[in-house]
Amino acid sequence: MKKIMSELKTKNQEPNIFKWAFKFAASAGIAGILCCVAPAVLFMFGLMGGIYAISFADFFYAEDGSVGLGSWILRVIAVLIGVYGIFMFRKKQNQCSIDPKRKRKNLILVTLIIIILGIGIFLSLEKWSSWYFDKHIVPAQQKEYLQQHQTN
Repeated sequence: MKKIMSELKTKNQEPNIFKWAFKFAASAGIAGILCCVAPAVLFMFGLMGGIYAISFADFFYAEDGSVGLGSWILRVIAVLIGVYGIFMFRKKQNQCSIDPKRKRKNLILVTLIIIILGIGIFLSLEKWSSWYFDKHIVPAQQKEYLQQHQTN
């Protein structure tokens, strides 16, 4: 009986704003820049060579280096993840019996945190992946390319 009461309390408990916002902001930020982070991480662990890492990232960008359709799709997915997090917070919060003014304030707070933290994570990972590509992947790609042409 105590276990059932404990489970009911946790189901009807107000969600932690900061944990909730961080979870969805991190998910959105990573999803939005997955095109660059994934090949960098795979290269870092030796699971992908330089040529493949750059061709994987190039798939998401236009030939002139500008943002391509693939990147826009990832960014839309990131926004949808953030919106989903806000919607689910609102839904979960509405299950609790708290003051409507507090609910509105919490919803605004979680929305701002998800937006600011999500964009911050996205921009940080974008900066890191650009640096990592320039410092490690591009030189490896050039070395692999020269080795391929010397053997042919």
